[in-house]
Amino acid sequence: MRQQETRLALIGNGAIAGEIIRCVSGNDSVSILGALVLPEELDMLSDHPLVSSLKDMLAWKPDLVVECAGHSAVNDYAAPVLAAGIDLMIISIGALADKELYNQVKEAASGSSAQVILPAGALAGVDGLVAARRAGLTRVSLTSRKPPLAWAGAPGVEGVVLEEICEETVIFFGNAEQAALMFPKNANVAATTALAGIGFEKTQVRLIADPAVKRNTHVLEFEGKPGLYKIEMAGIPSADNPKTSMLTAYNILRMIEQRVSAIVI
Repeated sequence: MRQQETRLALIGNGAIAGEIIRCVSGNDSVSILGALVLPEELDMLSDHPLVSSLKDMLAWKPDLVVECAGHSAVNDYAAPVLAAGIDLMIISIGALADKELYNQVKEAASGSSAQVILPAGALAGVDGLVAARRAGLTRVSLTSRKPPLAWAGAPGVEGVVLEEICEETVIFFGNAEQAALMFPKNANVAATTALAGIGFEKTQVRLIADPAVKRNTHVLEFEGKPGLYKIEMAGIPSADNPKTSMLTAYNILRMIEQRVSAIVI
């Protein structure tokens, strides 16, 4: 039976959480119960309750928990939330490049009635990629291009002076597993591509710092039995978090709304 309302709890209370809350504001089919945060963040200004223990969050009895706090939050909370029988939407999809963590999350979901939900985020064409995988794929690649400072803080750019980049520069070329772990706040799209397609090790990723671009651009290509597909995106960055695209929050909202919608597309 279809739910009439989704009781939603968040892990994290930062920029992405704020975007989710703004998106669901006024939506009578979704209620925000509150957010699980670090103890030092309990004094943050917030329009909803904040707790610092998983036990307290689970006491709200959410229908869905949305993780939006980074790789460490997936590591700490994903399996316990799923083991409690609560659906979990993971925004920091790059964390699943860790094979051990991926297996823990999968086992926790398989052993309960809960599902792991992975939104498309900033990536278009995920539906086609998943469909093509079922028919048979031979190649999947992703090229992501962002302004130099959008890559700041990633382990993959240690020693690179981003401020001095004056022309397009490839800062990473390798597979999706390496990209997701070396650029944890930037390369969730690489992890999404890998999980939707042919896996982390076989998915080719190129990351480019380009001072000429104003938008976060991604080119997704995949080839196999269904044909050759190339999808190019030029997303406007989030005003609060330039490392991610505005589309990310709306893709999250789409998946939340599908839980209660009479018609799903």
